[in-house]
Amino acid sequence: MPKVQRQMCARPPWERMMRFHNLTRNGEYPNCSTLAREFEVSVRTIMRDVDFMKCRLNLPIEFDSERNGYYYTEPVEQFPQMPISEAEVFALLVAHKAIAQYHGTPFERPLEMAFRKLTGQLDCTARFSLSHLEDSLSFRPFAPEDADLESFQILTRALQERREIRFLYRNLGTDKSQRRQAHPYHIACIDNHWYLFAFDVKRSAMRTFALTRLSAPEITQKRFVIARKFDLGEYLRGSFNVFKGGDDYEVVVDFDAWAADLVRGRRWHHSQEVTELPGRQIRLRLRLNSIEEAERWVLSWGMHATVVRPRALVTRICDTVVKLRARYPESAVSDGLAAETPLARADSLNFHSHGGQRRVGST
Repeated sequence: MPKVQRQMCARPPWERMMRFHNLTRNGEYPNCSTLAREFEVSVRTIMRDVDFMKCRLNLPIEFDSERNGYYYTEPVEQFPQMPISEAEVFALLVAHKAIAQYHGTPFERPLEMAFRKLTGQLDCTARFSLSHLEDSLSFRPFAPEDADLESFQILTRALQERREIRFLYRNLGTDKSQRRQAHPYHIACIDNHWYLFAFDVKRSAMRTFALTRLSAPEITQKRFVIARKFDLGEYLRGSFNVFKGGDDYEVVVDFDAWAADLVRGRRWHHSQEVTELPGRQIRLRLRLNSIEEAERWVLSWGMHATVVRPRALVTRICDTVVKLRARYPESAVSDGLAAETPLARADSLNFHSHGGQRRVGST
């Protein structure tokens, strides 16, 4: 099958209708058989498209038996607006609200312009539905990340053209940047951070690069070929978030009743298994290839999470607790309590006396 035809047959019905409209408007008298061969669909499918254009879009279509094709009985300059369902209106609204996480970044303006182009083609009913729902849905991203638009455009062009790139990259926690050379495979926004997944030429291995620590990207003339399609989901299958390791851990964490209500019902990892425990507590079991990100996640739950295994993760948590305790000597704790109001001091003492489990509103 020719490549162009393979691409066409994968297109949605409205693209077939646009093709029919353009041919008819240009006086080329298309018919169902020729279009069916072009798009590699059945004649019946094209007939349904024509019926939809006549009955639902009210286009003046007639069939000329002598020319064996369709024509417009009167001029049609513009293809009518396609009807849009309530679900599609809601999807557009979600897309618009999602743009909010890029407020104040270089991505905000091009995203807004793209959204306006899409909504500019809607009819009055759809526009009313959008405005009616505008105040009913919102996103509140936590600390969205800034990214350089020019660098982003360079990287995406290199991805499209399959060209090797050179750039400066600073590893996490270091001061100096190093020159890197890579084949870009994929760009993804994960947990409000932008990452480039690329094959590092000198290291002969896949690497993950945070865009905020990547600078001065350049596209070279050297092209590359990906041996097989890159699947980000498969690549990060054993990762908790974005960090990829080479080990195999069964991570088991118990959560008390307070945290269980926040953990339960969410998809933290594709491998997760949730077991209900007495007292509305739960046990979460994951299969990961690294524990660095899991450590930070467990610590974020404070006294509400307890690592059952692996021992390596328990050891890391204990070491971190010891180091944190060293940073906050007893004198600092005493001084902090002394500076509080009597009511706040009583609340703090009550918090410590109950194992650090304070009731937090109705969250």
